[in-house]
Order: sequence, then C-alpha cells, then structure tokens
Amino acid sequence: MAKLEYDKNGRLMFTKEMKEEYTLLVPMMLPIHFSMLKSILQREGYKVEILETQNSNIIQMGLKYCHNDICYPALLTIGQLMDALQSGKYDIHKVAVVMTQTGGGCRASNYISLLRKALDRAGLDFVPAVSVNFSGLEENPGFAITKKMVYEMANAIIYGDLLMCLHNQTLPYEKEAGASQRLVDHFTAMLNEDFAKGESMGPKAIRKKMDEIVRAFAQVPVYPKNKVRVGIVGEIYVKFAPLGNNNLEAFLLKENAEPVVPGLLDFLLYTIDTGIEDYIRYGGSLVKPVVTKYLMHTFSSIQKDMIRAIEKPGCFHAPSSFARTKQLAGQVIDYGVKMGEGWLLTGEMMALIDEGVNNIVCTQPFGCLPTHICGKGSSDLVCGRGMMRRIKTIHPDANIVAIDYDASATKVNQENRLKLMLATARKLQNQ
Repeated sequence: MAKLEYDKNGRLMFTKEMKEEYTLLVPMMLPIHFSMLKSILQREGYKVEILETQNSNIIQMGLKYCHNDICYPALLTIGQLMDALQSGKYDIHKVAVVMTQTGGGCRASNYISLLRKALDRAGLDFVPAVSVNFSGLEENPGFAITKKMVYEMANAIIYGDLLMCLHNQTLPYEKEAGASQRLVDHFTAMLNEDFAKGESMGPKAIRKKMDEIVRAFAQVPVYPKNKVRVGIVGEIYVKFAPLGNNNLEAFLLKENAEPVVPGLLDFLLYTIDTGIEDYIRYGGSLVKPVVTKYLMHTFSSIQKDMIRAIEKPGCFHAPSSFARTKQLAGQVIDYGVKMGEGWLLTGEMMALIDEGVNNIVCTQPFGCLPTHICGKGSSDLVCGRGMMRRIKTIHPDANIVAIDYDASATKVNQENRLKLMLATARKLQNQ
C-alpha cells in the first residue's frame, strides 16, 4: 500500500506511488467529452473511472456531507463521489477522488476543500482529493497536466462539441432510430484510439477529421427539420450534466423539440479571455497576457475550423464563434462581470437568439449568485437590471425561461414550466 504523504499545510497528497496503484474517480459532466479526456489521462499512466451513476442516493449523500446552503453542483458532485466510495465497489485504500478548481471568485474554487471535509466526516480522510487546475493552486507529485495534454484536451473538447452539435441536430429527425447515436459511438471510439496512441493532432489532421465526421452525419436520412429549437444555457455543470438538469435534453426530445447546446470550448475560451481582460483593467506582468493571447488564438482557430466544417454541407446550423458571442454580450453586460459563468451566460443567450434560436432554457442551480444575476436577475445589482429583462428589451420575441435546480425542486414543477415555454414556442412558430 502506498505511503501517505502530507504537504506543509497538512494536505494529503497524491504521490507518484499512488499513480501506479490508485484509481481516480471523476464526476461525470459530458459523456462524449469526458470519454476522450479519460483516454488522454489513461495514456499518461493514470487509472481513471468516470462516474455515471444517477441514483437518488447521490442527493442524499450530498445533503449529508455538505451544508445545505452550498451550490447544487457541489452537492451533486461531492454526493456522487461519496456514493461511489461507500458503494462497496472500490477498494477505498486504492482510490482517489478528482475535483476541478477554477481559481476565480466562484465558489467552485472551494469545492475541493468541501470534498476533503466530506471525506473527513465520513472517516475517509486517507482518500486523496486531487485538484485539477491550471493556475497552480495545488500541486501533487503524482498528478500533473503537461502542455501537450492541455493541447490534446482542447482538441478533445472541440471534437466533443462537434459530435454533440451534430448529434443534437440529427437525432430529432432521423428516419432510422439509433443512426445518429451509432455515429457518435463510432467516432468517439475512433478518437479515443487516436488519443490513446498519442497520434499527431496538428491543425491539418484535425480539419480532415472534422470534415469526415460532418460528412457522415450529413448522410443520415432525416425528416424535414421543422421542430421547435430550444437553447440550453446556465451554470456549466447543471447546463451539461444529465444528473444536474434531470436529463433536460432527453425531456426536450421527448417533447418533440430540438435541443441546442453551446459547446464547452466557449467556457474554456472565456476563462482564457478573463486573463486578458484582467490585464486591460488592472495591469500586471506582461507574461500572462502574452500567454493567454497565444492560447486564445490557437483554440479560436480550432473553433473556426469546426464552424467551417459544420457549414460545408449546408444542412446544419453552425454555432457562433466565441468572438461573436463576446461581441453580442457587450451589448448588454460589462466584461468585468466574470464570476462563475459571468458575461458568457448572457452572451450565449444573445448568440442563440442571433442564430435564430429564440426559445431558451436558463438552468440555474440553487446558491449560484452569478447565474441568477447574469441570467434571470430582476434587481438592480449588476449592470442595471437582470439580464433576461435587458435581452427581451432588445429582442421582444425572446422566449426565455429560468428553471431552478436544487435538492428540494420537484421534477414535475420543472417539466411543467418547460412545457409552458414549449407551448409558447409552438404558438410563436405557427404565427
């Protein structure tokens, strides 16, 4: 058994010896994206398991080990990890748990500390909690994200965004049930194999692979695309994770609608852009803006290649570029609003409307102040009034509904509000 080692502050570290023996448990957020991120980590010698559990005990575990005033995403992710540790499925002396740490003003920066408190309360303080961050907040001898991995992870994110975008536009209309999902599975497996081998992922190779994926989806026989399109925005976890939003995409599909979900790369670019905005406003070392501008250019170029690939066949709607989203956000909110999803949430609503998607669900977890302000907020707290009101002033036809997600919210109430929004959407479409 690996020897437990602690840093000068008493934090249990994930050691090099643990890397050989331990399995990293990771909460699920995006099935396609996380599958590829898992392949990259496994190639680097890590044993990884993505948790896909969705049982009711997860919420109870979250409530048991977290304060009930904490953000709903923290409650769910910590609850999912604690549920896994107490399931009897794993050797608890040979597992570690993983949590992202943003480093910004959002309470997500503190989830890792809350997780360690939960482990301590459960008598599992010997289980290492590994922080995944890119700002040097915490380091572990046995866990490191290299520059090569960062670039590959960005590629995995863009491939995941592409597959998610094409799948959402094909699945509601496919003539042969399961055709779209089979393509998702096929290309995910192929890309996982590429990542596992560490094969070249240069711009030319990425463009070629994107074109191949788009051509395959364009060949799926479909019925006329005339369903109500519904955009999904909100706090990053509740926006994407089926566990967090009560399988929102599946519900919209069942209600004969087409879900439209802005990609994960926009959030990555938003976090990079924050560094540039900080320098513009507050100054500081020249190193940070130089590095962030380079990353912004590199990843924006990949996103532009994806948009061009989607537009080629002429049968798909391409998402807005990050630059366009930021430009539209600037019409209603200041770029200094950058706690949590900040101005990006507002920008995604503006971009969806700009793309012709007037019907939008804003997923808002309990305890997420930035989301409530940048989303539905109705008080004069930031930049004037709540963002939904300002957006509707510019776009009177916008049909936006805010859905609260928390441990006490009932699924029936959530779905009834969604049905009311869909009824309005169909009425507007008929008109």
